[in-house]
Amino acid sequence: MNVYSNLSHKRRTRKDQLARKKAEYLATLPKHPVKRFFYRLNPKRQAKYWFSREGALMALKVAGLGVLAMFLLAGGLFAYYRKDIDQIRPSELAKRVQTTVSRYYDRNGKLLWEDKGDGDYKLVVDGNEIAKTMKEATVAIEDKDFYRHHGVSFSGLLRAAINNTQGQSVQGGSTLTQQLVKQVFFADEAQDRGLSGIPRKIKEMILAIEVERMYNKSQILNLYLNESSYGGRRNGVESAANTYFDKHAKDLTLAESALLAAIPNQPGLYNPYNEFGNEALIARQHKVLDSMVREKFITKAQAEKAKKEAILDTVQPEGNQFKNIKAPHFVMMVRSELEKKLGKATVGRGGLNVTTTLDLRVQRKLEKEMKSMFNSYYPDYAGFSNGAGTIEDVKTGQVIAMLGSRDWNYPGFGQDNAATAFISPGSSIKPFVYTELFEDKGEDALNFGSGSILSDSKITFAGSPAYTPSNADGGYRGNITLRKSLALSRNIPAIKAMQISGVDPTLKTIRLMGNKSYCTIGNEKQASLSAAIGACGTRMVDHVGAFSTLARGGMYMPNSSILKVTNSNGETLEKYKKETKRVVSNQASYVVSDILGDSNARLGLFGRSITPTLDAQGIKMAVKTGTSDTGVNRQARDIWTTGYTPHVAGAIWLGNPALQPLKFGYSNIPAIVLDPVMAYATQLYIKDGEAKQGDWFKQPKGIQRIGSEVYPSWYNRSKALSGEELTFDKVSKKRATKCTPDDAKIKIKVTKTTDPVSKKTIYIAPDGYDANAKDDAHSCSDQGPSISGITVNGNEISVRVNRGTFALDTLSISYDGQSIASMSVKNSGTYTTTYDIKKAGRISANIVDSGYYSDSASQRYKPPSSSGP
Repeated sequence: MNVYSNLSHKRRTRKDQLARKKAEYLATLPKHPVKRFFYRLNPKRQAKYWFSREGALMALKVAGLGVLAMFLLAGGLFAYYRKDIDQIRPSELAKRVQTTVSRYYDRNGKLLWEDKGDGDYKLVVDGNEIAKTMKEATVAIEDKDFYRHHGVSFSGLLRAAINNTQGQSVQGGSTLTQQLVKQVFFADEAQDRGLSGIPRKIKEMILAIEVERMYNKSQILNLYLNESSYGGRRNGVESAANTYFDKHAKDLTLAESALLAAIPNQPGLYNPYNEFGNEALIARQHKVLDSMVREKFITKAQAEKAKKEAILDTVQPEGNQFKNIKAPHFVMMVRSELEKKLGKATVGRGGLNVTTTLDLRVQRKLEKEMKSMFNSYYPDYAGFSNGAGTIEDVKTGQVIAMLGSRDWNYPGFGQDNAATAFISPGSSIKPFVYTELFEDKGEDALNFGSGSILSDSKITFAGSPAYTPSNADGGYRGNITLRKSLALSRNIPAIKAMQISGVDPTLKTIRLMGNKSYCTIGNEKQASLSAAIGACGTRMVDHVGAFSTLARGGMYMPNSSILKVTNSNGETLEKYKKETKRVVSNQASYVVSDILGDSNARLGLFGRSITPTLDAQGIKMAVKTGTSDTGVNRQARDIWTTGYTPHVAGAIWLGNPALQPLKFGYSNIPAIVLDPVMAYATQLYIKDGEAKQGDWFKQPKGIQRIGSEVYPSWYNRSKALSGEELTFDKVSKKRATKCTPDDAKIKIKVTKTTDPVSKKTIYIAPDGYDANAKDDAHSCSDQGPSISGITVNGNEISVRVNRGTFALDTLSISYDGQSIASMSVKNSGTYTTTYDIKKAGRISANIVDSGYYSDSASQRYKPPSSSGP
């Protein structure tokens, strides 16, 4: 109680003293309130107060209240902007710093193209793929306290403020972390200055602190280097290193690193391709090097050596969007397909890794052979200026090579893709017409095989207007087999084939097999029988796909160009999936393949093999050529060679971009390109164990072989054919007439059928005899040979013969029915033989000419010593 009483007494005493002191102080002040206010503002009195114990205590109170107010303000601001920060989610910063460049690869991982888009782009790499000097240069020039602060540098802010108020060059107080936050989250607001930029700045500071909590310094620096702008469209140090120095960021030298570190401060000015800013860029590079020396990253000597390098002389020329692109037509086609499947926005954002179906080895071979073609005399000789080609893997439907023009860089039309343009395939459409013809038409219908005949003769098809087609050579070959008709590319039988099957069913089959858009564009929808010989347009990639359907025995598989697509997060967006559908029978496909693989059947068209490289390697290929014309005087416009094996299918087109006619429409010229490419691709398959030498299509069960011809199982020979015996002329091998000599006549059993279109009777004779034509070697006015005399002189027998219309052939001499001589003779004259005649008898002579006309003569002869009658 005493202690408490003492303490209470002391407090009262102290309080009384203070009250007395304050009363004494107030007594010294003027009585008027205004005078008292100004009296207190006297500087001396103010100084005396603030340096007194009471003033110091008051200062501490004010300071405490100020700090408290600042904390309350910061907390309020933080709370106010927290809703925006929650939406930003700084934890996903790394996900936002992603590569925006899409990379396209061939099937074996070879880079084809880096698609950098039309706007800014960046290539993101790991920190260990960035040179140490690049990291040090950036820290030295942008944020020397980077490793010491926690996202915001108050000393940096103060230093920048002092520098700016002193009228020196403007400095920013933002740390690398703040700059990263601004680039990633506030790029659209970065230009806001003054009061309007304060909210953004506050958010930057808050987020910078948050980012520093979530990522270590190394991660933040790497993100900054991958995000920052380095002039022009290039974001990220890897993009800059590739563009300016043609190297990776990990290989940058000190001088190169210092130059790149100088750019982000003002990317527009310091862009190395901006010649007006080059002097300023070098000055800033030197400043970077000096900063590195101050931060002890490098020595003074290293800096001076780097400054002496003519660094701008090593900067690569500015390239275009397609620099170093490989297989450009194919890659652009793939990109277009991705835009349809994934959307333009997804492809536009970039960051995709696209593994395509292309085999760069086959692509280079295709390009090499096409270049050789245009370095030869053929373009000038035949009159073409452009070409395209496509090669496809049969078993998967994957395009392994494509060339859309003679050269991507060729002026005018080089970047046009003829492989995806609509071009008339000419006669190369005929295999699909015959495929439909060979399909099962039912028990009551007439079915066909390679030995069936549709007469190649002049005919007019009813219609409005009537249609009278002709062959490319203007002539006709009569009753030839479908093997010959297809192999020799005769138009009339192909048109008859479409009429028999029906225009619509045939077009449906053509489309189902792969030529999806054939006769579906514009006026082509009205095409009728002329579609059988290529009157409509198709895309080469579709056309090759249709031949692959034949090679697969009638199984359609959509052609594809993409194996796999992943985004920058490694997620799979697209993946190849094998899809098959039977669209025609394997028997009909086999009959067509057997015909197209018969090199002997097409010898009458080109006179020799058009696939010497394949032939030399023992590789058999089904081949079909095609020529389209302008419609005026049969002037050729496009020439094709197409072909397929059990493993690869391909096509080559040659023509002109503006549809100008060719000088010559020799459709075997494209084979000069296709042949070696197909051979090369097949050898790769053999090397990889996916093919064997001499592979050919396995004959399906049910196929009938009648002689050298093949027929499907539903072909009924007895229904299609009947037998009959006809008389032929041995000389012309045609049917005998009344003028045919008896000795020239021969009876042969022939097969009888009827042309389903013209309804005319067709006879099929063996051994090269033509039952549909008459003997034109003989006439009723022919003169036969004659014998004008027989003489005997000792043992010599002489016969005088005279020639008629035909050359003489054989003279036969006999004695009493016994042959004593047979000799070949050609012209009129006396021919002698020797024979020892011992008794009387009859000498006979017979002369036959090459027309089988003959004459005979004989006479009695008695030797001088003979005693007989």
